[in-house]
Amino acid sequence: MRNLTLKSKINTHKLINNKLCGTPLFCENKKAEVKLELTHEMAADEKGLIHGGFIFGLADYAAMICINEPLVVLSSSSCSFLKPLKIGETAIAYAEIIKQEKNKYFVNVNVYSNKILVFKGEFNAVIPKKHVLDN
Repeated sequence: MRNLTLKSKINTHKLINNKLCGTPLFCENKKAEVKLELTHEMAADEKGLIHGGFIFGLADYAAMICINEPLVVLSSSSCSFLKPLKIGETAIAYAEIIKQEKNKYFVNVNVYSNKILVFKGEFNAVIPKKHVLDN
């Protein structure tokens, strides 16, 4: 469960399922760290290969809380999956804002498992004037 102090600092994606997208460990100074335990529910096959969408979701969530604005949304990304992950492993995403232009943010995210880089990505996000689902 999240640290209460950290939970109160997170201003976005408040309904995220931490079991599927990760649990925040750190969020301040344009940086964030999120941990995800890889479970059977995330497996893509009988060998225990974790579906890449869960790793992408972890990285995306880390990028969003790194920006930490209530309305922030992902606008684009470019990423590389460097090593497969399996059930029972733990993945930790490290996100850092590298550039900001008005309401646009550029975030680098690296995901590690057992101190090995397994995913890297560049995430671009925007903060719209109103919720993207509002007319």
